[in-house]
Amino acid sequence: MAHALQRLVVGDDPNAWRAAGFTVHGNELRFGKVTIELAGASGKRGALGWRLDAVTSDIESIPTVAERTNPGPALAPATATEHVNSVFAIDHVVVETGDVVRTVAAFAQVGMVERRTGQIQTPIGERRQSFLWAGRVIIEVVGPIEPDQTAPMGIWGLALVTSNLETTTHVLAENLTEPRDAVQPGRKIATVNTKALDISIPMVILSPHVAELL
Repeated sequence: MAHALQRLVVGDDPNAWRAAGFTVHGNELRFGKVTIELAGASGKRGALGWRLDAVTSDIESIPTVAERTNPGPALAPATATEHVNSVFAIDHVVVETGDVVRTVAAFAQVGMVERRTGQIQTPIGERRQSFLWAGRVIIEVVGPIEPDQTAPMGIWGLALVTSNLETTTHVLAENLTEPRDAVQPGRKIATVNTKALDISIPMVILSPHVAELL
C-alpha cells in the first residue's frame, strides 16, 4: 500500500512500554504490520523518525529512517490479541507544525494527498487540522490558525485503538484517565499518563470505530 507507515522509532526504554501492557520483542513491538522500534532512553527522547513505504526523503524535519536496524529476525504481523492491554492498532499519528499548509505541501511532494481539513478547539485555542492516509494509519497534521514559522515541526503523539477499553483501563489503572466521549460518534477516548510511565511520546487510546464492532 503506497506510503503506508512501516516503522516508527521512539527514544524509550522497552521496559517502559512493557509496564504499560505492550508485548515488546527485544526492542520492537507491532500493531498489525506497523513496527515501533524503541531506541532506548539514554539519548534523544520522543519520536525520532519513521519509515513510509516508497518515501526515501525526509518530510520537513521528520527523518526517514532505515528500513530496519535490529539485526534479529523480523517480527511477524501482530495479531489482535498481541498486547495484554488489548491495544491492537494505530488510529492516527499526530504531526505538530507551525504552518499546516506548508507541511501538507511537503507531504504532497512525496505523493501523499490531503483528504480532509478541519478546525478543533483546544486548551491553547483553535487549531487547524489536515488529514492524510499512510496506509491504514491516519496522519493528522495540526497547527495554529495563523502560521508561525518559528514553531517546531515533528511527530508529536499517537492515538491507539483498543479492542476492549475495560481491559485497557484495568491494565493501565491510574495511568489512564477516565474514558470520555471522542469526537467520532460512538467512540470513547482516554489519555495515557505517559510521563508517569516514562514513555516520551504522548498517547491517547480510543475504542474501535462503530463499524468495527458490527
